[in-house]
Amino acid sequence: MLEKNIVEKSAVELRRLIGSKEISPVELLEACIGRIEAINPYINAVTATCFERARSEAVAAEAAVLQGRRLGLLHGLPIGIKDLEETEGLLTTYGSPIYRDNIPAKDNALVARLRAAGAIVAGKTNVPEMGAGANTRNTVWGATGNPFNPILNAGGSSGGSAAALAVDMLPLCSGSDTGGSLRIPAAKCGVVGFRPSPGLIPSERKLLGWTPISVVGPMGRSMADVLLQLQASAGMHTADPLSYPIAADAFSTLRDIDLSELRIGYTEDFGVCEVDDDIRKVFRSKIAALRPFVKECTPLAFDLGDAHRCFDVIRAESFVAGFEAAYKRDPASLGPNTRANYELGAAMTLADCAWAQAEQTRLFRRFQAMFADYDLILSPTTPVSPFPWSDLFLKQVNGVVLENYYRWLSLTYVVTLATNPALSIPCGSDHKNMPFGLQLIGAFRADSYLLACASAFERLFDSHPELRRPRPDLEALTKTDAGLTSIVIHPPQSMAQANANAASVETRPAV
Repeated sequence: MLEKNIVEKSAVELRRLIGSKEISPVELLEACIGRIEAINPYINAVTATCFERARSEAVAAEAAVLQGRRLGLLHGLPIGIKDLEETEGLLTTYGSPIYRDNIPAKDNALVARLRAAGAIVAGKTNVPEMGAGANTRNTVWGATGNPFNPILNAGGSSGGSAAALAVDMLPLCSGSDTGGSLRIPAAKCGVVGFRPSPGLIPSERKLLGWTPISVVGPMGRSMADVLLQLQASAGMHTADPLSYPIAADAFSTLRDIDLSELRIGYTEDFGVCEVDDDIRKVFRSKIAALRPFVKECTPLAFDLGDAHRCFDVIRAESFVAGFEAAYKRDPASLGPNTRANYELGAAMTLADCAWAQAEQTRLFRRFQAMFADYDLILSPTTPVSPFPWSDLFLKQVNGVVLENYYRWLSLTYVVTLATNPALSIPCGSDHKNMPFGLQLIGAFRADSYLLACASAFERLFDSHPELRRPRPDLEALTKTDAGLTSIVIHPPQSMAQANANAASVETRPAV
């Protein structure tokens, strides 16, 4: 029987206990390693690991506490890094066989900032190939299963991070978001995923530095944990031209929100998204449950123009920038999702790109106008309950055939186009007893206010069983017939060379 241990405490509480010398960073890391070794075979959330390096860092972190040295915001907290972010000396594959042997020489800006705050990188978390899509599976590491039912998908592209958090493998994990990659897996796994305003947290890896659609951001099991990671990672960095300076205490204390004064606007579909009829019913029930606690709760009508085509073009631009060389060298080296995005972009014209930029601007202005009368906008985060990870993507909703593999992400990507801060917060369960994620959208650049409102809603949800964050049954999970580490998507090439290159770096065998 799995015993409760310190890994189930919040990151904020663990950081307090480390600072007060009530627990040791060494003790915490070993507990996290134990949980990873016990649970990861069943959901396959954590990929490459660096436990020996982490152990050395935990010993150093313990010494710093005992010596009374100044401690960072994340001092001694183990963290999982999404396998799209480069980590010094630790295998970074992007979920692609092209990068099966990639051992970066340095951390990127986000990882360096998290380490500087005292976080201890324990390993990488799984992603779809190149982060393309919201089903976390690839030919290097295999599939990540949902902690509530491992035959179902965990969302993506931050699916490994969301699943690892849901089962308390690590107190913190990083994520990133273009079309919903922080919000969707958070919704499907019952955790929090925060998409900040572009530039609030610097991102070094995007080749098109001026685009606002791709961001990095924190994931956590609670709003307080998300806020802790945000404080350690936000602020201007010369690697990201959209980044900007913030006050040192910008997120240290959130304002106290009185829900009874909140004006809420809500939508089931933004007028352009296909949403399963059962999810619509679930969303209506959640709205009915929270309506008595707010000042106003009103359905909204949106005019988002041709948001789908706009997203198609702007998203494809980044795939052309990132994968032209690989495609020209060998199209078969790219998986079907990545290849489809590249080919879509390569066929576009300058006129397509100019139209998309103008359409995004029109959409942005219409979207911001909604906040003249409302403090927040609410919607479902995803249009369906989790489906099997063996299906690469969702093909239809309510019998309506979707035109491409990412169209089912539209509830989140229309918000991406508007560039507003947004997050997914756990809000009870859906009609299939799987986690239900509520998408909260704030006004332009109103990240702090959005976080404060979400924290107030979290407190409300915690007091109502039908709205409270669901937790996976780990006992049931570990009694499943087969772990995901034995499942192969496609036969991968040998990892022997990568392991040899890594030298002292540990990696799990490819699945």
